[in-house]
Amino acid sequence: MTDAEYVNIWMRPERPARGPKPTYSRAQITEAAVRIADAEGLEAATMRRIAAEIGAGAMSLYRYVPSRDDLIELIADRLMGEIDVEGIPSGDWRADLSRYADQLRAMWLRHPWIAAVNGVRPSFGPNQLLVIERVMGVLDARVSIDENLGLMAILNSYVEGAARDEAGWAEEVRRSGLSESQWMARNDPYFAQLLKSNEYPIFSKIAMKARGPRLSRDDQFRYGLKRVLDCIAAALPAAAEPVAAAHRQGRQDRD
Repeated sequence: MTDAEYVNIWMRPERPARGPKPTYSRAQITEAAVRIADAEGLEAATMRRIAAEIGAGAMSLYRYVPSRDDLIELIADRLMGEIDVEGIPSGDWRADLSRYADQLRAMWLRHPWIAAVNGVRPSFGPNQLLVIERVMGVLDARVSIDENLGLMAILNSYVEGAARDEAGWAEEVRRSGLSESQWMARNDPYFAQLLKSNEYPIFSKIAMKARGPRLSRDDQFRYGLKRVLDCIAAALPAAAEPVAAAHRQGRQDRD
């Protein structure tokens, strides 16, 4: 397809202005694709497999979703719709961004195959646009748009990296049958050999003194998120933090 022939999926009307009502909808097709991907992986969510799921002819679905790229765009936006941004911005930027980060992480863990969807090309579907408006609106009055983009990139990268690592471990546990602690215990003799060699002082500090690996996944995530939010706080004008603190104090007084 040439650039001249390409039409963004969000510019295509879901149904023709005239004629009979379509039998299926993009939402039905997308929901079926997500169900299949959750159960079998994204690669399994082919048009033929989706058609079988909803009881349609495979070729008929192309009238609703013209290409695989269009399907991926619909899926990506459907997943962003799981993030509840109602009430954001609230005036407490830390609470807002913490809430967003928690929901983004939860969405990644529900659908670990999202790593194959979240490429460098944003889809700018309606759900993603709503998230952008609400979440970037949290800092919009405090920093320039470029600074806002940079700070959100830091936050998103942290959340997605942590969730990707967590999902990867979950898959390894499923594949091997060994929990993280069991995997570490199985490798104790090798780790002991490394420590005894005295050749890896930083690794030795990690093994002997680091607290992070001993924390739960939730605690590890919250520890890292606090550091990311502290980084964001350092980039804000001095007045931003007292405003958020006043909102928190107001809530405490009401409670």
